[in-house]
Amino acid sequence: DGLEYPWQALPLIAAFVEALLAAPPEGYERVSERVIAHREARISPRAELLGPAVIGRDAEIGPGAYIRASVIVGDFAVVGISTELKNCILFERAQAPHFNYVGDSIMGYASHIGAGAVLSNQRSDKGEVVVRGPGGLSIRTGLLKFGAVLGDRAEMGCNAVCFPGSLVGRDSMVYP
Repeated sequence: DGLEYPWQALPLIAAFVEALLAAPPEGYERVSERVIAHREARISPRAELLGPAVIGRDAEIGPGAYIRASVIVGDFAVVGISTELKNCILFERAQAPHFNYVGDSIMGYASHIGAGAVLSNQRSDKGEVVVRGPGGLSIRTGLLKFGAVLGDRAEMGCNAVCFPGSLVGRDSMVYP
């Protein structure tokens, strides 16, 4: 509420997750010191859950998954083998199933990134991430780390890389 752009939610994830950790919703239980998950989530014992993080109902966390700070994994979402998450939101049914990096990003409802796809979150020169809008418009984000926003049902092919500040629209396809 009250945000103009979706990436403005990124700095707010940590406080939101901390509030949920302090008072877990019904059906959620602590699975590690800094992580709560719905009792119907499926979490591999070989996943590393540092948190703080919240894992939704029927979400699947695969072996080798690495969930770092400030992460929200929605209901029925998939975080697969050797996938790393940091300061991000995966909405319901979003999928990052194998060998992915999702940093400082938002994956919309039922969005999917193929094997080896990366949502890169930092410019090579370490400068502020700028979003390119229609007609060459440049929108300053005020963020040094911001990966991508994938719209609902967006598909990103295997080994594709989104540069920092990428916006992928609803129902879009990024080819491998």
